[in-house]
This record gives sequence, C-alpha cells and structure tokens, in this order.
Amino acid sequence: MDVLLVKSKDPSSLLPDELSYIVAAFVPSQPPSSRSKAYLVLSAFCQGVRVSKSSERSQAGGDQPDQGSLALFRVFQPLIASNLSQSREDALLAAVTFHCALFQVDWTSASQIFTEDGFIDLLTTLEMATSSPVELELVRLYAQASSHKTCRQLFSDESIAWLQKKSSQSTDDALRAVALLAIVKLAQGSSDDAATIPGGSAPTTSVLAREDVARAAQLSDMIMNSKDIEACLNEAVEGLAYLSINPSVKKSLANNTFLKRLFSFVPKRKAAVDAANNSTLVYGVLVIISNLCAYKPRLSQEQQQITKLRRMAESGKQAGRQGAEEQLDPLESERAVQARCRSAISSGALDVLATASGLDSQGIRSSIGQVLLSFAEDKENRGEILRGGGSKTLTRIIQSVSSSSDSLAPETLPAIQALAKLAITAPPIQVFGPNEGNVLDVIRPFSQLLLHPSASMLQQFEAMMALTNLASHGPTLASRVANTPHVLNKVELLMLEDHTLMRRAATELICNLVAWSEQVFERYAGADDETARSTSRDGSSKSKIHVLIAMSDVEDLPTRLAASGALAMLTSMKTACEAIFELQMERHRAFLVLAQLIDPSVHAGDDDDAVDEDTSVGVGDPGLVHRGVVCILNLLSKLQVPSHRDKLKDEVRKAGLLVVFEKLLKGELGSFSEDVLGSAAEVKKILVALSS
Repeated sequence: MDVLLVKSKDPSSLLPDELSYIVAAFVPSQPPSSRSKAYLVLSAFCQGVRVSKSSERSQAGGDQPDQGSLALFRVFQPLIASNLSQSREDALLAAVTFHCALFQVDWTSASQIFTEDGFIDLLTTLEMATSSPVELELVRLYAQASSHKTCRQLFSDESIAWLQKKSSQSTDDALRAVALLAIVKLAQGSSDDAATIPGGSAPTTSVLAREDVARAAQLSDMIMNSKDIEACLNEAVEGLAYLSINPSVKKSLANNTFLKRLFSFVPKRKAAVDAANNSTLVYGVLVIISNLCAYKPRLSQEQQQITKLRRMAESGKQAGRQGAEEQLDPLESERAVQARCRSAISSGALDVLATASGLDSQGIRSSIGQVLLSFAEDKENRGEILRGGGSKTLTRIIQSVSSSSDSLAPETLPAIQALAKLAITAPPIQVFGPNEGNVLDVIRPFSQLLLHPSASMLQQFEAMMALTNLASHGPTLASRVANTPHVLNKVELLMLEDHTLMRRAATELICNLVAWSEQVFERYAGADDETARSTSRDGSSKSKIHVLIAMSDVEDLPTRLAASGALAMLTSMKTACEAIFELQMERHRAFLVLAQLIDPSVHAGDDDDAVDEDTSVGVGDPGLVHRGVVCILNLLSKLQVPSHRDKLKDEVRKAGLLVVFEKLLKGELGSFSEDVLGSAAEVKKILVALSS
C-alpha cells in the first residue's frame, strides 16, 4: 500500500492489477490501518486524475459531469460492475465497500456510477443475498448514496421497504443503525427535493415530525442500551445529527440522562490526542449540540415580512401560513432553547467542545464558536462557560484562524462574538487569566469583529462593549486599542449612529480611551504646545469635542454620562476649553448643554428668563450634575483672560449659569456630596466676580 501511495500521484503509472488491489482494499477483513492508507491512495489517485484532466474541462452545460468525473467513471465503473456480476462474497464485498469509499472521496464520480443505466439493478439483486457482511455493506452504500439527489431518485419502493425491514430487526444493531441512517437521509432528502419543485408534494410537517421522533427514539435507544455499541455508535449519532433539526426531536434528546451517555463516548481533554481517530463521532455529537442549542434568527419586522412574502411566492399561501405557524412553535422559543442549552452544559457539553477544538477542521471550529455563542446568549450560563474552560476553547479557535490568515472568514465571527460576551460580563483576569499578554492578544480579534464588513450591528455593538471593558483596565490596554488601525475612526463614526445602543457603546468606549490613553486624550484635547497649535490648527479636535457636546445633549442617560465624563476630563486642558468657547461663540449652545447637565429646566435666554419657573423639572441625575459642575469650573478657570472676559460674561449670562448654581447650592436640585457642592461654590464665586 505504501508503494501504491507513491504511484497514485501519477495515475497513469498504476497497472490494472494495482487498481484491482485498491478496489479490494476496503473490505471489512482488512485492518483499520490498511483501510486508512487505502483512503489516502484513492484520494491521491482521484486528485491526480482531476488535475490531469483540468485542461480538458467539458464544455457541456447543465448537470453534465466534468472531464475528471468522466475519467474516474471510465476507470472504476468496469471494476465495480465486474465484481458485482460475480457470486463470490469477497468480490461482492470489494465492489460495494469500494463504491462506498468512493462516495466519501469523490462523490461526483461515485454518483455517476450509481446512476448508470442498469447499475441499480445489480445492487438490488444483492438485497436477496444471505451473507450478513454483504447485506451490511450494501446498506452502508445506500446510506452514502442517499445523501445525493440524483441517487435518491433511483430508489424503488421495494428497496425502501427492504431498508425498513432491516431497520426493524433486533438481532444486528450495526445493520439496524445503518438502515435507519439510510431511511433518515432518504426521507429528509426526498422532502427537501419535493419542496424545491413547483407543485411538488411533500409529507406534511406533522407526519414528518412523528416519523422523525419515532426514528430518533430508535437511535437514542440503541445509544443507551445496545450491547454492541461500538458497531452502531457512529451511524446512530449521524442519524440523530440529521434528525435533531426537528423541534420535536430536540425536545426528546435534550434530557440529561441521554446527553451524559452520548457525551461519555467523546474522549476527555486528557485523551484529546485520540480525537483524530474519533473525528466522525466527535463531529456528529457536535452537530447534535449545535442543533439543540440553535436560536431562531432574530429578524426585524421588515425581514419577517420579506421572508413571508418569499415563502408564499415559492410555495403558495398555504405554505406561507405553515411557515408563520413554525415561527410560533413553542419548542423553538427563546425560553425552550435556553433550557436545552442549560441541559447540554450541565451534561458535559463544554468538555466535548474542548476536545473538538483540537481537531484540524475549520468547519468544526466554526460550529464550536456558534455553539458557545448560543450558550453565552443566556447570561446565567456565562459563569459556567468560564469555569468549564469555554474562554480557552474560544481563544484556541480564534488563534488558529488568526495565525493562518490576515483576513477573517465570516464563519469565524461567532467565536469572537462569544468571547466578547464573556469579556463584557466578567473582568479580564477571569476570562483570560493573569497573563496580560493574553488580554493584549485578544484586542486584535475584537477589533476585527468591529471592523469586519460582514459583522452585524449586534456584533459591532458587543465588540465595542468588550473593548470598553478592556480599555478601563489601564493605559497599556487602552493604548493597544487606540493604536489598532482604523478602530478609532470606526468608533467615532458609530457615535453618530441613529441606533441608541450603538451610539452609547461608541461613546462609552471613547470615554474610557480618553481616560486611559494619552494618544486619544491629545486627539480630543488638542495640542498643548503653542507652536504645535499654530502650525497644525486643522480643527479636528474641536470637531470631536463638538460631537461630545452633542452626545451630552441626547435623551439616553448612559450616553450623556459617558460624553460629559469625557468632557470633564478634557476640560482640564486649556486647549479643550478654548475649543468649547469657540463653539459657544459660533453656535451659542455649548454652555447651555453643560448647564442642562446640572439643571434640566434651564434654556436659552437672558438672566432669569433662562430658567423655567417650574422647579420640579430641575432635578438632575447626580452623575450628570457632578460632570457638569467640573466642566464649567474648568472652563471658567481656564478662560479667565482679558481677551475673553466680555464675551465670556455675556455667554454665561445667556446660559443662566449663575441662576443654575444658586439653585444647586440652595438644594433646589437635590442633595449632593461635599465635593460637588464645594466645586459649585467655586463656580458661583467666579460667576459673581465675572458679572460685577
């Protein structure tokens, strides 16, 4: 077999006897190691043939096979048919097992052989065989063929009845499991085929649900009670993976007793090195978990209407009404999915995900990310995810993708979003451990999630929330966020979003970056050096402060707190105060916004006219009041220069600042700390002196 593996790279070098040897290499009597090498040889041979024929692609349209498939058909079809025409058991086994292997390696050529005129008749004659090994391998071939539409169409009622008979016998669990798998694939595939044909008739949803639940019960019973579990486990798991898209089946499978039994067959973390030998089983279990824990997509009202109209156009009004009913299925409600997620977690799903993450398959890793995202949707699960090593699993997945490519595939985003949810909920040390390098490394994928063109609004929101949490833990993390290319520009753009939560998250991130990043502080406060200001006065910092003032005037309280908090810090710099004063002189609005942080009843006007007579509306939020007092104190302290005095006097009078601070100090706006009142007293003193 080692010699054939070398020669298979050049298909023309293989002799007829060597091809016959490959055909016979998949029979059950061959040791597993030999069959594994045979798969490698077959794969290399098929790839070599396709490469050699790549320049001779068929010009035929439609469903005509390409030249590679035709070449493989001409090589293998005579060998398979020749063995099938014999009566010896070894020849029959060689033909059926090889054809089954070809489906797994090159399904297009295998399907072409299966659909060749008269070939299905050769197979159906084997249904009468008395040999148990031939019978079992024939059912395996049927199960492989059932995955493909062109092959499904050839199954006769007699063959389906034969499969049903084999699925109901109780003496051979392996045969029973494979027959059930073939029937499941045929049933679901035929239903999907009928749904794509205009006017096609498919079983009703209720009939399919009953049949699926019955088959799932048979397969799960085998997993729970079979005395020959090794012979039937993989097929039983694969069958349940197909069936677990049905809400009724999800309900029946989501119990701790069954899930614990199912998960017990997956290697534990300490045995993860053996996971490659169990990849089929691990993948099947992962698909079951994914189906059980998948939430229905959250569609906007417009998307729901478009989906309904499309469904009605494709399948008629009755199908449209059926789809509307499916959306209301209580088994697919958010509460039902949450319950299934908790059941999976409590049964050991996190260990399964940790093992599966060690497999070198991007499809598996994407599925793990989606499952952990489903788990993390429920905040009550996030502590369990952290304790179960979920953050390490996600980090491993993300690192494997980041190291292999500079750009992220959209399938990677759910894993990053799941990690972002954990980073929002818990302190970085709980999520990433005490090593600061781990925290620094995760800033890049969070930034990629924020910037990715395929990211949804929710993903962008949660990326900003995670970055906000990280940026609040010191200058090193904040500087790394600020220095990530394009992040600041993106966040500043999202500050102008109409969506309240997006605007809030962006503003809160900017506030934390202003607090901890010297670069961002200077970006907003402006250059402090007089020479730098005179040579580089482009107004960019002034426009950014203008946005913060506008965000301090929105209805959303957290957004106002974040924006005014950033202003309170920035006004410690004279350059920022001068920028605010320039905005005040241009638009006569900045001082009023700051005054309204303290007293919401104040409005533009002169003297007492600047305040509403109804003092009941003048009770402000303590956080806003504190920020407003600090901002105004900084402004008045930094702008006390002769050139500004007359203009400043006129603007503070129009904004009603003196009246606002008198009310504050009299207690008319509520009770506040000594720090706030002390600063307010300083402001009043400056205002009185300014007005004299």
